Amino acid sequence: MSRPPLSACIIAFNEADRIDDCLASLAFCDEIVVVDSGSTDDTRERAAAHGARVIQRPFAGYRSQKAFAVAQARHDWVLCLDADERVSARLRTSIEAAQAAGFEGAAGYRCNRLSEYFGAYLRHGNAYPDRVLRLFDRRRGGWRGEREIHEAVSVDGPVRTLAGDLEHHPYRSLSEQIAKQERYAQMMAEHLHARGERATLGRILLNPWWRFVRGYLLRGGFLDGWRGLVYALVRVEYVRRKFLKLWLLERGYRP
Repeated sequence: MSRPPLSACIIAFNEADRIDDCLASLAFCDEIVVVDSGSTDDTRERAAAHGARVIQRPFAGYRSQKAFAVAQARHDWVLCLDADERVSARLRTSIEAAQAAGFEGAAGYRCNRLSEYFGAYLRHGNAYPDRVLRLFDRRRGGWRGEREIHEAVSVDGPVRTLAGDLEHHPYRSLSEQIAKQERYAQMMAEHLHARGERATLGRILLNPWWRFVRGYLLRGGFLDGWRGLVYALVRVEYVRRKFLKLWLLERGYRP
């Protein structure tokens, strides 16, 4: 069976300190496409040095930007990463084995994402396993839907699971994490408001509490030590702020 060529697709903005490791982990792909949304550092130059085809496009939302990157690929089988992610050695072996078999019997492949948090990987709680579908046949799926935040791939056909983790390095500092979650909370509140959803008092008070109980206690987040506690507490605040912002939008106020 012939080996289908594979395109890697990445979106980036000011990722000069992380893009090298990301692209180095994708050296086995037949091409690399980087869509940059106006970086002011040397992200584009670093990407080009790795042989990537770099395209500049104003940021139009996470889902839209990723869908655009997939559309620019030369090959139908695509592997999508964020600039803060890397393909681990074991995951690369799994992808290459599936590719050698012609990606037979699958429209897409999912894997577990393993997030680094202040010098160690989180292996429990809501953080892991974070299953994501990133390798797929674009003729049968892609970054669908209207939601620009917490975007995900869907495909028409069987989805298989790959061995190995997609390594994730999401935050440079706690301040960056909090700022990112504030931005995400705003985007999610606006999305929910546009859909007509409401922020009841129960959602404001109980949903954050349940997020903590589920992740930190029931799913063993405490096994990740102090890092697991910090992660769980910050995520609680994301849920609370999302529904508080939705509450204010319902009443005509700017969050």
